[in-house]
Amino acid sequence: MPDTPIQRLPLGQTLLIDADDTLWENNIYFERAIASFISLLSHHAYSPDEIRHHLNACERETIRQRGYGLKSFRQSLVNCFEQLSPEPVSPQTHEQISSFADAIATQEIELLPGVADTLAELTTRHRIILVTKGDDWEQRDKLERSGLKPCFHEIEVLPEKHSEAYLTLRDRHRCEAASTWMIGNSPKSDVNPALEAGLNAIFIPHDNTWMLEHEELLPPPSSQAFLQLPAFSHLAHYF
Repeated sequence: MPDTPIQRLPLGQTLLIDADDTLWENNIYFERAIASFISLLSHHAYSPDEIRHHLNACERETIRQRGYGLKSFRQSLVNCFEQLSPEPVSPQTHEQISSFADAIATQEIELLPGVADTLAELTTRHRIILVTKGDDWEQRDKLERSGLKPCFHEIEVLPEKHSEAYLTLRDRHRCEAASTWMIGNSPKSDVNPALEAGLNAIFIPHDNTWMLEHEELLPPPSSQAFLQLPAFSHLAHYF
């Protein structure tokens, strides 16, 4: 399929749409928390880059053990501090570290430009399924607060987004691969595994995509379609 629209695709496509940093801002709040954490931990032994590198390793390990979400993020901060600080974590420091994560939980949902109007339009023509990963309660709470829930026919909160998860999801929702599209900002979780599962994919880059979601985009098989769009609103030109 060409990278420029010729005409809209037929009605009745299945659009699998990511949530964080595709529909609303998310990672910028984690980055602010991490900046505060690095400032708290920063001392002569480690540079900010070294602290961030170690925190990334802590996050990978905590996610492996406990999954995604704010509880996991909070634990990663504590683990990182304990491993790098020459002093034990005092109750006061522990409370301060926890406050960095707690601030994210109360953050107002900020929709990305064009999302609300575009989703409302697309849902009249196609089947829309939210496909996100993370803590089930946290993701559903964000969706409720976003005001976008009525736009979705189904909601899927997955522990991880890999090709096997997409194959299971495809079968559960009886998706026809040729008319099913995964849409998101993450090469690692949205685009590459969807293509590996035989689906089409649309990449909408976000300037602040979480660095653990960075990955080189795979070339799509000749039988599948791939698009890169500059903004969510451009979906209405294709669908």
